[in-house]
Amino acid sequence: MKKFKLNGDKLVLVAAIVAVFILFTALNSNYLSITNIINILIAASLVGLVAIGHTYLIIAGQNDLSPGSLAAFSGVLAATLVGYGIPFVLTCIITIIAGMLVGLCNSFMVNKIKLEAFIATLVSQSVIRGFAYIICGGKPVAISDPTFLLLGKLRIINIPLSVWIMLLCIVAFGIVLAKTKFGRSIYAIGGSKEAARLAGLNPQQIIRRSFLMMGALCAIGGIIFSARMNSGQPAANVNLEFDAITAVILGGVSFAGGVGDMGGTFLGIILIQAFNTGLTMVNVPSFWQYVAKGGLLLFALATDYVRKQRREKELLELSMKNL
Repeated sequence: MKKFKLNGDKLVLVAAIVAVFILFTALNSNYLSITNIINILIAASLVGLVAIGHTYLIIAGQNDLSPGSLAAFSGVLAATLVGYGIPFVLTCIITIIAGMLVGLCNSFMVNKIKLEAFIATLVSQSVIRGFAYIICGGKPVAISDPTFLLLGKLRIINIPLSVWIMLLCIVAFGIVLAKTKFGRSIYAIGGSKEAARLAGLNPQQIIRRSFLMMGALCAIGGIIFSARMNSGQPAANVNLEFDAITAVILGGVSFAGGVGDMGGTFLGIILIQAFNTGLTMVNVPSFWQYVAKGGLLLFALATDYVRKQRREKELLELSMKNL
C-alpha cells in the first residue's frame, strides 16, 4: 500500500475523475478549456497542501479540524508582518514557525492532555480563527509588497508557482511516507499504537512531528492563498479541512488508520476540486453546493467502510488458510 500502484481502487478514482470531466463538460463546454484546467489546479493547490498533512495524520490514526482557520490566520499574519516592513523571506519564516507552534499545541493536547484529536483541533480551530480576526481588527489586510504579490502571480510554463509547490510537496512527502523509517512508523502507529510502542517506536514523538508538518503546510498554504488574493483575509478558507479530508478518504486512506498512500491522495485532490469547480461553473446555488459536498464526504466514508470490511475479510481468509 505504500507504493503508488494503479490498483482497482485507483482505477475507480481515475474513472470517477473522467466521469466528472465528461459530466461538467456536457453541462458547460468551457469546463474542459486549458484556462479552467489551470484554475482547477490553482484551487487544488491549497487543498492539496492540507491533504498532504491529513494523509500523514489519518494514516497515523489522528485528525485535524484546524487547517482552514490556521491557513486564514497565516495569511493575515504574513500580510500584517510585511505591512510593518518586515522582509518577505523573514515574514515567511515567522509565519511557518507560528503554524508549527499551532501544530505543537495540537500534539500537546493529544499526547499530554489525552484529548481526542477531533476535540483538540476543534478547540484550536475556534481559537486560531479568533486570533486571525483579532490581529487585523476583522478587516482584510491589503498586501503591497511586490515580492509577496509575485508569489501569487509567477508562472512557470504557464502553470502558477502554487501548483508547482503543491506537486513538489506531494512528491517529496510521498517519498518520505513510502521510503523512510519515519513513513513506516506512521503506518505502524496507525495500525496499532500499542504494538508500535512495544516494537520500540515512540508514538507521541511521531504524532508530534505529524502535527508540526501539518502546521507548516497550512502556513505555507495560507501565505500562497493571501498572495493570490492580494490580501490576508480572516474569513477565508472556511471548511477547507473537510475538502482535504474528503480528498484523502476518497484517495484510499483509511479513516481507521494504517492504510493509504500519497498517490491516492493526489487523485482524491483532483477529483474533489474538479467536482467543486464544476458545481460553480454550472451555477449550482451555494447552499446546494454544501449539500453536494456533504454527500461526497458521506460517499467517501461509505467507500472507506467497504474497503475496511474487504480488508478484514481478506485477512480472515488468509489466517484460516494458515491454520
